[in-house]
Amino acid sequence: MRIAELADRRVAVWGFGREGRATIAAVREQLPHLPLTLYCSESEIDAAHRFDNALIVRGQEPDAIALSVFDVVVKSPGISAYKPAILAAQAHGTQFTSGTALWFAENPGAHVIAVTGTKGKSTTSAMIAHLARSLGVRTALAGNIGLPLLELRGQSAELWVIELSSFQTGEAASLELGVITSLYEEHLDWHGSREQYVIDKLRLVDASRQLLVNALQPVLMERTQEHPHRLLFGQLSGWHVADGFIRRGADEVFPTAQLAAPGLHNALNACAALAALADIGMDALAAAPSLANFLPLPHRLQPLGERNGFHWINDSISTTPQATLAALESLRGQSVTVLVGGYDRGVDWTAFVEAMSATPPHAIICMGSNGTRIEAALRTVDVRCSMVRVDDLATAIAEAEARTSNGGVILLSPGAPSFDQFQDYAERGRRFTELAGFDSVAITGIDGLGIG
Repeated sequence: MRIAELADRRVAVWGFGREGRATIAAVREQLPHLPLTLYCSESEIDAAHRFDNALIVRGQEPDAIALSVFDVVVKSPGISAYKPAILAAQAHGTQFTSGTALWFAENPGAHVIAVTGTKGKSTTSAMIAHLARSLGVRTALAGNIGLPLLELRGQSAELWVIELSSFQTGEAASLELGVITSLYEEHLDWHGSREQYVIDKLRLVDASRQLLVNALQPVLMERTQEHPHRLLFGQLSGWHVADGFIRRGADEVFPTAQLAAPGLHNALNACAALAALADIGMDALAAAPSLANFLPLPHRLQPLGERNGFHWINDSISTTPQATLAALESLRGQSVTVLVGGYDRGVDWTAFVEAMSATPPHAIICMGSNGTRIEAALRTVDVRCSMVRVDDLATAIAEAEARTSNGGVILLSPGAPSFDQFQDYAERGRRFTELAGFDSVAITGIDGLGIG
């Protein structure tokens, strides 16, 4: 559906975050006189009126009756497509779309690499854009990474690198290359079940004329084997990591020690980025040296520095137990106190518990709403390290400082969302940074968003 097709239809926008505001602005540009109703929180009403005084603003969540009044509702990605009110309104004929879907409809000829994955999608997206720009390609970096596509409406790029969350993969139209970095259990509260999460995540498969997937993920390999143009990274015959190098087959391409983004998982992200460029016909080997000046994204294994005798690392983006395990693996051999826990989505922590039983860190601080559940699971296997449960981040940091030896690492890698105590992972990461005694302003923002 293109924006022009909204003319003479009853239209609502649901959500007044950055994507909602971009949607309103985009619709107003083409259809300035179209009546628009906005559903937002009560606290956003005044800001919404200031943003567009012609809006009909409703400071509440709409029910099925309210939604059924409209022909089209443009909803923000964080609003689950499986809400009963949405399903009921759809049954009565209301059509739901998004800013992402509108952008794809407006730009059918765009040269697109779309990236998704439970973990690694933001870093991989940013790496692809960084590498492409090093070759002189005018490249856009947008989507779930922090810049709604509609904010770039009317602008042109030779290559669009678009990060898509599992909430957005079904909104993409036909595109040149889809990249899937990983597939784990996540966002069960939005999708309703693990299987539905997998189904929704893999909707990108159908939209992608070529598909690039992680060969080290058996479930991902199995679920994508029918794609007629599937390509792989992580296997020995292609782009992979071995013996301290990113390699293409047997050839050494780039030493992993020169990556500013630490850890095997980030080296694999680099493999995905290089493979993506190669797959669309760009000179990946010529681009590879620019990995040395790629800036790691904030809140992703971000070293903050040394303070009070400890090394502090902010990995607040970690919202799955597997992400926490990857963070700990990247710090193997160091004395690490890890802070885990947050909003409880009912995710299975068995793999984390088993890993901690086999190779425990120096200490584990369990916090947040699922901290009690994590601690209980760890104690059932008698993990051999210092461990304590606390309620909040401030107390967790105090306990970490008390339990960490001089020169050790204090790692925030929660393995859970932040919604029990923070607006999002970024706010949690900034608060960790402040409590550790660093300047949180200095860690905000992702380098390279937009067109460059």
